[in-house]
Amino acid sequence: MAEKKFVFETAMKRLEEIVKTLEQGDAPLDKSLALFEEGTELIRKCGQTLDTAEQKLRLLVQTPDGPQAAPFDGEEPQA
Repeated sequence: MAEKKFVFETAMKRLEEIVKTLEQGDAPLDKSLALFEEGTELIRKCGQTLDTAEQKLRLLVQTPDGPQAAPFDGEEPQA
């Protein structure tokens, strides 16, 4: 079975739901632990996504035609 594509905004919305549920404090312990594990994994993936975006932004270089993305991780420069 193929893994679902990671979507940052969807992950952030799910994190908000998890935090709200955990803050209410009425979930059983096993459900709270499962939510905590899910939230931890989402935080890790979101952090990786933000780190990658930051690296790409740092590679912006000034050209005579204005800012242009420099090659990143084997990508070709964008025209």
